[in-house]
Amino acid sequence: MARSVALWLQYAVCILATLIIGLPLVTTVLGGFKSTAQLQSQPFGWPNPVHAENYVNVLANSSFWQQLANSVLVTGVTVVLILISATAAAFVFARMAFRGRDFLFNMFTIGLLFPLPVAILPLFIQLRQLGLIDTLLGVALPQVAFNLSISVLILRSFFRAVPGELEDAAYIDGCGAIGFLLRVLVPLSVPALAIVAVLAMVNSWNQFLLPLVVINSERLFTLPLGVMQFQGQYGTDIALVMAFVVLAMIPAVVFYLFAERYLVAGLTAGAIKE
Repeated sequence: MARSVALWLQYAVCILATLIIGLPLVTTVLGGFKSTAQLQSQPFGWPNPVHAENYVNVLANSSFWQQLANSVLVTGVTVVLILISATAAAFVFARMAFRGRDFLFNMFTIGLLFPLPVAILPLFIQLRQLGLIDTLLGVALPQVAFNLSISVLILRSFFRAVPGELEDAAYIDGCGAIGFLLRVLVPLSVPALAIVAVLAMVNSWNQFLLPLVVINSERLFTLPLGVMQFQGQYGTDIALVMAFVVLAMIPAVVFYLFAERYLVAGLTAGAIKE
């Protein structure tokens, strides 16, 4: 009896969490198919009649495609650089013994304690000195730096879990350190690499503060800045703004669903205390 009650309680909690998370998303998607008058009179009702022109008007806006391209470029550069740098750093911390290794790794983990808003002023000054203000690279590089700590933490746990016998066998077969990394560790650590890519992609795609501080030119706006700009232009047309928001979040949702099966495995491995 107690087991059945616990099971039903788990289902209830899951359903409640799904409603809390899913209801705003469904409301936003449906809101894009309504008129502003329908939103005001029936915010949670089914669109009747359907106003698909909201999405058509957004897709016909050239600024949307420019902002989408900027977001894709920034996110792509961020993810690639994080995967390369985090993989290299995690390999060193996981499989190589040298003096000061634990101290240096602790320095990486301390980076988790400093969120981007705390460092935004010195970061802006440094980017200005490097001539990276009003450039997409000035957005991508700080994102790499602030996502590196959690990425190294996750990958290091996976790399350390690989048996030493595989490393010995690889060296006997003629692989060096780089060969062992690329031919053995990386293929075995696909779940960890996937979760690192997902976290980096979602964080970069939704980043608002950093582009707001770094980017000045409208032609370099990313989608989060585009949402702000679009809302300023069409603030009275709430349904049109909702359509823009939905289209802006679709790439991140699709990418997340594609790699979702690696999420639990990656986060669990990163949380194991060794």
